[in-house]
Amino acid sequence: MKPHNLEHIFQDKIDQEIKIEPRDWMPDAYRKTNLRQISQHAHSEIVGMLPEGNWISRAPSLKRKAILLAKVQDEAGHGLYLYAAAETLGQSREQMIEDLHSGRAKYSSIFNYPTLTWADMGAIGWLVDGAAIMNQVMLTRTSYGPYARAMVRICKEESFHQRQGFEVLLVLSKGSDAQKAMCQDAINRWWWPALMMFGPRDGESTNSDMSMKWKIKRKSNDELRQQFVDMIAEQVKLLNMTLPDEKLRWNESKKHYDFGEIDWNEFWQVVKGNGPCNKERLAARKKAWEDGRWVREAASAYAAKQKQKQQAA
Repeated sequence: MKPHNLEHIFQDKIDQEIKIEPRDWMPDAYRKTNLRQISQHAHSEIVGMLPEGNWISRAPSLKRKAILLAKVQDEAGHGLYLYAAAETLGQSREQMIEDLHSGRAKYSSIFNYPTLTWADMGAIGWLVDGAAIMNQVMLTRTSYGPYARAMVRICKEESFHQRQGFEVLLVLSKGSDAQKAMCQDAINRWWWPALMMFGPRDGESTNSDMSMKWKIKRKSNDELRQQFVDMIAEQVKLLNMTLPDEKLRWNESKKHYDFGEIDWNEFWQVVKGNGPCNKERLAARKKAWEDGRWVREAASAYAAKQKQKQQAA
């Protein structure tokens, strides 16, 4: 069958909302775009364990420790689901990890910011996971089958994470003056990085148009960002806190909130590896990979031994 006929059949399936599966024919660009997005998503889940992980031992109660530990464990699971989905596109997990460690592969810019206080655990849950959900709910309907199916469970767990984060801030917002100040400070520091999570402005992303055509994405970066602002601008009222944006106000004619300009220079600096914790995050992942090498080698040796026994029998 001629390539243009294959492309026509491929696009027709997408237009009819038929999932593309690993053994289906697909354009190389579709495969590469999905692989880039899914592996970046997986890396973000794994690197995202680090900002919260260092607060497990410092959480204010045993209950809070258990909740945070469960959340970090969920994120490890999300990374595994996504690495498995990416592997169906023909790239090994080892190669994806190598690409992360070398800097060829990226992860979400948000995880290059430090967690300075306990309130940051609430801000990450409410704002960071909230922004992630905006992206991820639409991914349950993405055109690539393994990715869409992985996202169903991930979204359910992320929704719980967001509610848990909001509850942390709600408790602090009703506490002492110091706790209220801690809550507001965390919101101030995480608000703009959370808005950056949606990526570049529409028209500045080299992959957006084809991703929309192929239904890898269902909404543009700016559409999702606006949806997020509209949601958070209302929820923050329940905390009796404010968002650090003097230009934030309801626009009756648009039926949306207006908001200020993101510091795009900061965004691109973080993406390029110059954020506050970029080097620290990658160093931690590299160390964990090397420390676990003996486990991987032992598991491979055991599997090879079992295969030899089966062949001998």
